[in-house]
Amino acid sequence: MLVMSTAVFAQSDPVIMTINGVPVSRSEFEYSYNKNNSEGVIDKKTVDEYVDLFINYKLKVAAALDAHLDTLSSFKSEFAQYRDQQVRPSFITDEDVEKEAMEIYTRTQRYVDSLGGLANPSHILISVSQKASEADRAKAKTRADSIYQALKDGADFAEMARKFSDDKGSAKNGGNLDWIQPGQTVTEFEKTVYSLEKGQTSGPVLSPYGYHIIKLLDKKNFLPYDSVHAGILTFIDRRGIKEKIIDEKIDEAVAQGNQSREQLMEQRANELSKNDSDLANLIREYHDGLLLFEISNSEVWDKGAKDEAGLANFFKKNKKRYTWDAPRFKGMAYHVKDKADVKAVKNSVKGLAFDKWADKLRTTFNADSVKRIRVEKGIFKKGDNPLVDRDVFKVKDAKVVANEEYPIDATFGKLLKAPKEYSDVRGQVVADYQDMLEKEWVARLREKYPVVVNKQVLATVNKH
Repeated sequence: MLVMSTAVFAQSDPVIMTINGVPVSRSEFEYSYNKNNSEGVIDKKTVDEYVDLFINYKLKVAAALDAHLDTLSSFKSEFAQYRDQQVRPSFITDEDVEKEAMEIYTRTQRYVDSLGGLANPSHILISVSQKASEADRAKAKTRADSIYQALKDGADFAEMARKFSDDKGSAKNGGNLDWIQPGQTVTEFEKTVYSLEKGQTSGPVLSPYGYHIIKLLDKKNFLPYDSVHAGILTFIDRRGIKEKIIDEKIDEAVAQGNQSREQLMEQRANELSKNDSDLANLIREYHDGLLLFEISNSEVWDKGAKDEAGLANFFKKNKKRYTWDAPRFKGMAYHVKDKADVKAVKNSVKGLAFDKWADKLRTTFNADSVKRIRVEKGIFKKGDNPLVDRDVFKVKDAKVVANEEYPIDATFGKLLKAPKEYSDVRGQVVADYQDMLEKEWVARLREKYPVVVNKQVLATVNKH
């Protein structure tokens, strides 16, 4: 890595380094550093410690670009989708939302007022199940009639609602349901409400919920705009109306600009990024992150996980690195119906590679609808399996639960003091092998791509 010691020029966002000839601004480095070293991050790095990590990241991105991974249709599609999510909100203004809100209000106001406006009813409900017998319906009707008669004789509606209504939510408020508008309640209830005059009480009305005795407390036209404004904005958000407006605006801009949707979105992203460094860095981060994932998968992750010969050779060279704190049982704990199958199971897998056991047992003993055996196969430490604990590790108090369908228990395998082959500790070996591939790859990238860091600009990170 070369280091520039030239003077820092008086510029708002100086170049902090160049990688393969591509300049990296101080703001980009700061964005990455601050995001990865924020509050809550356990392994925080100093700026100097982070430099190498950042360079390695940018070197991998350079390799991905050289491999033309940014030309893949899958990359283009996923990146465009994310980029568009960031710039779509710029196509809608507060005025657009306010205009839509007013249109919704006007339509609703006209509709509600044409059907009678708002109503504030109170009710007493005597519940009747839709599956109720005729006798139960008649009983409920008789009860509702008696309550209605008491009201006619001067009983207080609110007090009767508190005592007798089966709608406990409104009963505690004297039956008051607050303001409703057409379409909010069941037809039978609504029809009665809007037929009443203010202060009038209906006789029992049957709805799918039971018998209602309804009193109309008040009527009025639709609410003023200011009082429902917040609710309309919430409605607009929840119903995806903003997205619909944005789509219409984009379609309009595409038509007027004589360009494709992709060209428009790219142009808008570039325009916004010029004046918003956070947005520019966010979009760049996603762009580079997608490339990093693709190139790392091919050079390290997928390559390391599937290279069986390489894994075996790596394990052989580093065998001393892999140890166990206690012996392991590499084999199986199995349960059979017939005593003869105890030996048959062992004979079927003798001489087979461990990873072939499962297929052999399935095709030999459980190929049809009659399942002859149950098997738990793996590398067990003490405490992993009660049967292995009892029969292999000789744990006296191991609690093996008997299975009535498969009453005969057995084990087969080897007790190992240490891993014999890489598959015994595959997870660890894969991780270590991938780590080696990563280091070798980065070393090659360091040789291939020139890196120049301006130390004077580096010293100003988060200090300007």
